Amino acid sequence: MAKALSKSQIAATLAEKNELTKKQAVEILEALVELAYKQAKNTFTIPGLGKLVLVNRAARVGRNPATGAQINIPAKRVVKFRVAKAAKDAILGSK
Repeated sequence: MAKALSKSQIAATLAEKNELTKKQAVEILEALVELAYKQAKNTFTIPGLGKLVLVNRAARVGRNPATGAQINIPAKRVVKFRVAKAAKDAILGSK
């Protein structure tokens, strides 16, 4: 399996494709991330890639895998990323 791209590699690729400096590309990436963090509670969508959504998980009963004892897992809010159909089709190929 190939290694994931680092932040600097992503910035370098963006800079090359869009005739920007690497510094400008890094600033764009950081601005996008900051915007995503601020807007996640309202759902943040990157068209063609996917969206960040907040999901409320209900309380439930789980099991300790080591002992088999039942434990109560409290309700909580979690952040999920839902991949867009266009991204799935581009990566996996359409059926």
